[in-house]
Amino acid sequence: MNQKRRKIFWGGLIAAIIVIIGVVGWQSSTKNKQKSTTKATKQTINLAASYTITSLDVAKITDRTSFNQIDNVGEGLYQYDKNGNALKALAIKTKVSKNKRIYTINIRKNTKWSNGDLVTAKDFVYSWQHAVNPKTASQYTYLFTNIKNADQIIAGKKAPTTLGVKATGKYQLKIWLNRPQSYFTKILARETLYPIDQRVAKKYGSKYGTSSAKTVYNGPFVLTGWNGTNDTWQLKKNSKYWDRKKVKLSSIKYQVVKDPATAYNLYKTNKLDLMTLTGDQIKQLANNKDVVKRNLAGTEYLEYNVRKNSPVANKDVRLAISLALNRKELINNVLQNDAKSANSIVPSNFVKNPQTGTDYIKEVKVKNTTSYNLELAKKLFKKGLQQLNKKELTVTLMIGPDDSTKKTAEFIQSQLETHLKGLTVQVKTMPVNVKLARRASGDFDLDLIGWTADFADPITFLQMFTSDSTQNHLGWSNAKYDSLINNANQKDAGNVNQRWSDLVKAGKVLNQEQPITPLYEMNTVDLVNSHLKNIVYDSVNGHYSYKEAYLSK
Repeated sequence: MNQKRRKIFWGGLIAAIIVIIGVVGWQSSTKNKQKSTTKATKQTINLAASYTITSLDVAKITDRTSFNQIDNVGEGLYQYDKNGNALKALAIKTKVSKNKRIYTINIRKNTKWSNGDLVTAKDFVYSWQHAVNPKTASQYTYLFTNIKNADQIIAGKKAPTTLGVKATGKYQLKIWLNRPQSYFTKILARETLYPIDQRVAKKYGSKYGTSSAKTVYNGPFVLTGWNGTNDTWQLKKNSKYWDRKKVKLSSIKYQVVKDPATAYNLYKTNKLDLMTLTGDQIKQLANNKDVVKRNLAGTEYLEYNVRKNSPVANKDVRLAISLALNRKELINNVLQNDAKSANSIVPSNFVKNPQTGTDYIKEVKVKNTTSYNLELAKKLFKKGLQQLNKKELTVTLMIGPDDSTKKTAEFIQSQLETHLKGLTVQVKTMPVNVKLARRASGDFDLDLIGWTADFADPITFLQMFTSDSTQNHLGWSNAKYDSLINNANQKDAGNVNQRWSDLVKAGKVLNQEQPITPLYEMNTVDLVNSHLKNIVYDSVNGHYSYKEAYLSK
């Protein structure tokens, strides 16, 4: 729940990010089609999300639905292509100093917000200072950690105005890094680093981004009709957008659709162009020419509250839960989408050893932590109960409201209660915004959550679990882990091989201590109407872009 997501969470979570991507439909007007060959027919597509928007403030969003909106109504210095590479967007020239620690970026002149205000370098400065301000409580502050003074600001030790970014001209931005960062332009493409119209944000104060009327946009579309809680809204072509000639769609209508069967009925009646298939639908439609399978650089996992009084604070109990789950059965009988079992928070085929080419997940695998081993699971659970001086244990698993997440949670509940005698699992379904709030306050036992990559580096996953991470809601703290991540980000940042070693060791600590239990590597199986053309899908971040999409019919 998109966790980036992107990062993003999904399914029962937040995102970098949640795995039910969305449902799309089309509706094309053919009036006056023959009257002009130069003026394009107005085109509207209908999209669906599994839950409503949580915010339109780029610093505050964490879930898939909100990220998908921001991707299409906003634009940053860089943007991702279909392979997750960073391409210039509002940036037109980037100069990097010899020591690779100072970036000077010229941005496009005379680009405008949807209200007519000019987009200037100061809008980026304001947005970034807003994001790192502790009062904002952004969960994506790690993206800024290599910018001068960011960590001290996030910790409340320095003022947000000391952040290493400055408008050195109306259309020029200068950024000071603590150390060279090879993937910095990929960070600049993240939604959290999009600009914010300072004048509008100050006008609405804490209400900025809480509805479509209290937000302005600088991307291909503008968002209308969202009052902060409702389940329908619309994206309309932004007449002020600098690259509006490439935007073929007139509007995109959104509605919340939680039931896959309802989505499929809409698709069959030619009212939808795209839907994400689940379970039996995948088998039934395996030979359909419109089925598209896409891998996501993401992992679905269980997250534990390990604080002292939590029922899952005991390490042996957590390991028992991991070993008692038959991940292959979950994939084959519930998901039915050819996903892969996960033995690490970092997915396979994502990054490889720079020297040997060995996949990261092979190097971090730790025996008897994420495999299915029922005999050992029972022994560890019994041992954990003895350590807790209990004969039985009741835990609560909180999830989001979508159908796919509910089925996964029911499988987990059944497996654990069947395999670990004395364990009771209570599944609690709640709206995404409620779930996010409870997670942030540490008010949970287990959370079913997912995360997709922000960019192609293990740190995008591993950084979440350091003691001081704004995304660490587990209460878990490990000095060795913190040291390894700190070394990867600082001391060893310029040493590719040593940095790799740091990240591998950190991944092993995560598996050994099991503050999270990886379940499966995420993918999506979509049913896409052939009339929807030129839709761009970024496989690393799991995002659809409708900027150049159009209907052929």
